[in-house]
Amino acid sequence: MLSIIIVSFNARADLERCLASLHAPPPRTPHEILVVDNASSDGSLDAVRQWPDVRTIANASNVGFAAANNVGIRASRGDLLLLLNSDTIVPAGAIETLVAELEADPSVAVAGPRLVDASGRAELSFGPMISPLNEWRQKRLRRDAAAVERLTRERRYPDWVSGACLLVRRAAAEAVGLLDERFFMYTEDVDFCASIRARGSRVLFTPAAEVVHVRGRSAASAPAATTRAYRTSQLAFYRKHHPMWAPLLRLYVSLRKAD
Repeated sequence: MLSIIIVSFNARADLERCLASLHAPPPRTPHEILVVDNASSDGSLDAVRQWPDVRTIANASNVGFAAANNVGIRASRGDLLLLLNSDTIVPAGAIETLVAELEADPSVAVAGPRLVDASGRAELSFGPMISPLNEWRQKRLRRDAAAVERLTRERRYPDWVSGACLLVRRAAAEAVGLLDERFFMYTEDVDFCASIRARGSRVLFTPAAEVVHVRGRSAASAPAATTRAYRTSQLAFYRKHHPMWAPLLRLYVSLRKAD
């Protein structure tokens, strides 16, 4: 069975649209849907009640993306786990295709689809392991729409795929202790994939499945807090994976604050 886990924070409209896409029509793959709400104040959980098949978990506070996903994983029953952002729209057949791509290769533990925005423009939703040089390259590449379109049309085995829509085998997720909760929001997907790859499994990006990523309200509603969360997670990532670079990054962040 597949467990679809959606973390939501003050994104009622996005969440309703995401759940509607998962019901029109529902995936043919046997599945359950869990919504983990990070103490939203916009009535998100009330909105979910129109779908009686969706299980809800209400966190008492905003525990962050990684921790909330872990709450959902622990409460779920599926052998496969789909971590899905509330700001996604899932076309008919996309989940079945993604599951088939993962199950076709036992060496693959994580699979991610091609992500596009509401206008169909491709998102660079995979990449190499984060490092100073790779971050610089990734940022430059994201600005080249033609290159992103070309790259996202090819099946490949990158170091990570985006947590906006990430399918993972439960056994692989549990073997690495689920997502690292040091990452409140951002970089947790890169770290998660790195941990799984370290155990010998592969990560797959497949354009055979396509999901719309609208990039919704949670971050937009609090841009300053979102930036702080990104910098905090980025520093935590470098302390864990590139400790020699962490002091320089900390200095860079401090200088940026002083500007």
